[in-house]
Amino acid sequence: MTANETRPLEDMLKYEKDVKSKIAYITLNRPDKMNAPTSAMRLRYGELLRQADIDNDVKVVIVRGIGDHLGTGADLPDTMRILNGNPLEEFGLQDEPDLEYPPKGTFRHGYSAAALYADARGGCRSLQEVKKITILEVKGYCYGWHFYQAADADLVIASDDALFGHAAFRYAGLAPRQWQWIETMGLRKFQEMVFTGRPFTAQEMRECNFVNSVVARDKLEGEVQKYALACANGSTDRIVLQKTFFQVYKQHRGEYLGSILAGLFEGLTGYMRAEEGEFAIDADGEMVKNLARNVKDNDARYPPEWRLSVRGRRTA
Repeated sequence: MTANETRPLEDMLKYEKDVKSKIAYITLNRPDKMNAPTSAMRLRYGELLRQADIDNDVKVVIVRGIGDHLGTGADLPDTMRILNGNPLEEFGLQDEPDLEYPPKGTFRHGYSAAALYADARGGCRSLQEVKKITILEVKGYCYGWHFYQAADADLVIASDDALFGHAAFRYAGLAPRQWQWIETMGLRKFQEMVFTGRPFTAQEMRECNFVNSVVARDKLEGEVQKYALACANGSTDRIVLQKTFFQVYKQHRGEYLGSILAGLFEGLTGYMRAEEGEFAIDADGEMVKNLARNVKDNDARYPPEWRLSVRGRRTA
């Protein structure tokens, strides 16, 4: 948990299963923080998925969020606190006294964390490893880390007010699941998202075959349940066999290779320099304001209908 977070991980990231239906639920429960997962939550997320993967009482895993939004991405203040303090916390290794994190000035300093972010152990690519059917329930914002989950889930069911994208396209240029987004959205449309930095609506994502179903917000939970029950209507062995086939296909298409390359490229972003006015950068190439503040200020530079925030999109 973060320095300002007192709730236990089990409350912020709930895990439940219905033995009768064979459906498990992973629920993000930080609505006051737009369900942004801390580093500890992401590590627990990966562990919960490994647990569901081996559990004979689970056929389908539903990932969802409490509140108005699925989520706006990882908890950036928590991440920056860790990286500027004890980076070993990002790996859950902060209590190991004999470990030393690679020092600043080395390639490994930035790359180690970037590579973890593209790895199943870090709670980002974890859905790729699950041999049970996974369904993402999307409402409101589906940005950043939550958008990774949308690329990796087997099925994505969205409310008609959902928005998909990643703020990193505007400042870092890329993000860990870049390869998988190309595979799931198609090259042309994903290039549009990256180059313009704009979020896509649920209907746009449906049209490029990224989203399986779009319904009104009040019908979302019922729609997800309908899909989940249909998917669970078969033997666990059959499901695992089906998932294994699709995993082989994804590896043929380079899914894991894409993760490795994305981690490598993101590890090099420390050598990038923003142009004047793009982001608030000082003479040493460091952001003057925190990343979240920079993203919000940058949003005003876009046409209202292309802004990340719902409030900004309503501005005439």
